[in-house]
Amino acid sequence: MRRRESVNGMGLLRIRDVEALNGFRLRLTLTDGSRVERDVSALMIGPVFEFLKGDPESFRMVRAEGGTVVWPNGADLCPDVLMWDGPPPLDAEHVHPSAEARVAPAPSGVAPNSSTT
Repeated sequence: MRRRESVNGMGLLRIRDVEALNGFRLRLTLTDGSRVERDVSALMIGPVFEFLKGDPESFRMVRAEGGTVVWPNGADLCPDVLMWDGPPPLDAEHVHPSAEARVAPAPSGVAPNSSTT
């Protein structure tokens, strides 16, 4: 059984290193040593990202800091969204980002996409 690596004593999986790739893609190295690649173009919303979208050299100045990714102009992105490509899984056994890990099973006796209220 794999366990989440402790970061700051909180057991959080976070981003340890980042490398800018072509386009608006990032290769993330997580604190457990796993790597994921993400296209962050859809996450780059708002004035702080306009400069980065127009200047590929500035986009490549990304660095890992405080468990997430940041740029010199102050832009940053949520580490959970980056690592899991959405919210993190509820099940701590799933430590690698995948579609299966992000989908929580329906409660027993409840059909998927049905209301419980």
